[in-house]
Amino acid sequence: MTFNIIKLENWDRKEYFEHYFNQQTTYSITKEIDITLFKDMIKKKGYEIYPSLIYAIMEVVNKNKVFRTGINSENKLGYWDKLNPLYTVFNKQTEKFTNIWTESDNNFTSFYNNYKNDLFEYKDKEEMFPKKPIPENTIPISMIPWIDFSSFNLNIGNNSSFLLPIITIGKFYSENNKIYIPVALQLHHAVCDGYHASLFINEFQDIINKVDDWI
Repeated sequence: MTFNIIKLENWDRKEYFEHYFNQQTTYSITKEIDITLFKDMIKKKGYEIYPSLIYAIMEVVNKNKVFRTGINSENKLGYWDKLNPLYTVFNKQTEKFTNIWTESDNNFTSFYNNYKNDLFEYKDKEEMFPKKPIPENTIPISMIPWIDFSSFNLNIGNNSSFLLPIITIGKFYSENNKIYIPVALQLHHAVCDGYHASLFINEFQDIINKVDDWI
């Protein structure tokens, strides 16, 4: 869990960071991702869609330093060597959700198995954060599988230092013989511009398209 300090005075993004951090400018973008081949492959292999999507998201995040840039508990600016997903799991009986984190792994099978183990141990705990301690290097991911939204915006009003992306997935739907799923990306402009939002979406779609390479 290495956190690499960024020296702001020498950072080539210093002017942009200070401008948007002082303004506290955040923004969101929602994009429909084509999961036609992905969903078919996942089903054939007997895997669940949600953890498979989480794996693909983390591949993008951990490949790009910009999505791992944040402020740690010591109020230092920097970037993590690796982030782990902190994802929501819904309990149908209580109609509440829990947040569980799982160690990231470049190997899909290893990650999937770790996810299933964590899910088995913690999903029925009536706590918001049952798996403790929660490491600092986590990124929030959630799914709203009941609605295929076209836009989603999340606001954090009491934590101006949270710079990491927040990812929300919606319900998949069919259109013109294709299957799509909406993915909402919440970003802080201090570290991520529109280019980086496009980078995330395009790389995520590319990983989804290349599911044969990693499943």
